[in-house]
Amino acid sequence: MLFQRFYDDDLAQASYLVGCERTRVALVVDPNRDIERYVDAAAAQQLTITFVTETHIHADFASGARALANRTGATLLLSGEGGTDWSYAFSTVRTQLLHDKDTVDVGRLRVKAMHTPGHTPEHLTFLVTDLEMGDAPIGAFTGDFIFVGDVGRPDLLERAARQVGTMESSARALFASLQRFKSLPDYLQLWTGHGAGSACGKSLGSMPQSTLGFERRFNWGLAEEDETRFVTAVLDGQPEPPRYFARMKTLNRDDQIAEPLPLHPPLLEARVLPEALARSAQIVDVRPDAEFAKRHALGSINVPSSKSFATYAGSVIDYDRDLYLIGTRDAVSKSARALALIGYDRVAGAFDAGAFDAGAFDAGTTNIPELALTSITQISTEELKQHLAEGAHVLDVRNTSEWNEGHIPGAVHIPLAQLRDRLGEIPADGTLILQCQGGSRSAIAASVLESLGRPDLANFAGGYRAWEQAT
Repeated sequence: MLFQRFYDDDLAQASYLVGCERTRVALVVDPNRDIERYVDAAAAQQLTITFVTETHIHADFASGARALANRTGATLLLSGEGGTDWSYAFSTVRTQLLHDKDTVDVGRLRVKAMHTPGHTPEHLTFLVTDLEMGDAPIGAFTGDFIFVGDVGRPDLLERAARQVGTMESSARALFASLQRFKSLPDYLQLWTGHGAGSACGKSLGSMPQSTLGFERRFNWGLAEEDETRFVTAVLDGQPEPPRYFARMKTLNRDDQIAEPLPLHPPLLEARVLPEALARSAQIVDVRPDAEFAKRHALGSINVPSSKSFATYAGSVIDYDRDLYLIGTRDAVSKSARALALIGYDRVAGAFDAGAFDAGAFDAGTTNIPELALTSITQISTEELKQHLAEGAHVLDVRNTSEWNEGHIPGAVHIPLAQLRDRLGEIPADGTLILQCQGGSRSAIAASVLESLGRPDLANFAGGYRAWEQAT
């Protein structure tokens, strides 16, 4: 058995290539849209990709399963479970639907589907047996069913896909799936779909793999034997799903992901920026928040290039409008790739962030005097206290679990992922102070509200962490 793990830091997502050394054929599990990495890896090991599969309909990234199957001529293996609402749309790629206990041979490797609903109704776990070694499975691709230290979240159908009333029933289905899975041997290796930093769970570990025996002992979800307690615990404290999750899941289900992965966006002249703003295009500045706060184009929003870029950008951008990026060439390329990985293909171009330092955007030095530059005020804890005494409002954009652990008295709470959908709940009068845990998410929120025309706002740079230390 040949085995290779691919981990994408932008998504905190793992995919896999598993092949038969004797017959030189292979299966790819849960590929993302960057499909050339799997093609290159298979070629390097002189393998032919004959099957491509995924554990479920993904909500957090654009699937590359159909594109990879089309690229390689492989058979696409998809779940036939889950009912009509979450069954895959017809695809022109040769497809085989899998149900519970179905098996597929990849050379001398046997892959058995195990229906493990809970995270999603159609979710499959794949048990892998190396027939050269024996007739018992040696490992399992668990997707978003079991992680290192945690289990898949069962609330996304309701909270992201808007299927009201499904959280508790999904949690009970997840408990039943775990009880069934626990009958397998302790030595079974677990190859999970995500690591720490993913929004697909609340406390994922960063180890690349585990065993069922280890998780049975240390993973709270497998250790819990009482269904009622499990349901309460698994639904408690889940982070707000990024705004793009609902769109992404539908695109993946309905085969609406274009291919191939878009290339680097073209670098444009500074004079194009005000024209793009005049057309109501989205301008995303990927510079660090401190740089953005000092000087930026009025109407742009700030989502700094980081490991969390896809999550945060997917929470505040609009999929139905063109988008331009501002940043260094490397940061722009990285950000455009991250956007493509969550199914956003409307990056029309980019601007060099160095132009701000060089004065290329300054009125009077170019032919673009209509471009307005501005800044966002950053305030300290003492300044926040003064603003509060004068009647300012505080908007806390942290997740609900963070809010419940403590918050500034009188603050309004709207998680960043819900900001654009709850604008009407924001106090319309007076000074508005944006606040999160450490100042990063609130800086994004401040830029979004400024771009929408909100006057008199500031970012509490220290966040709730600084507030706690001072009080």
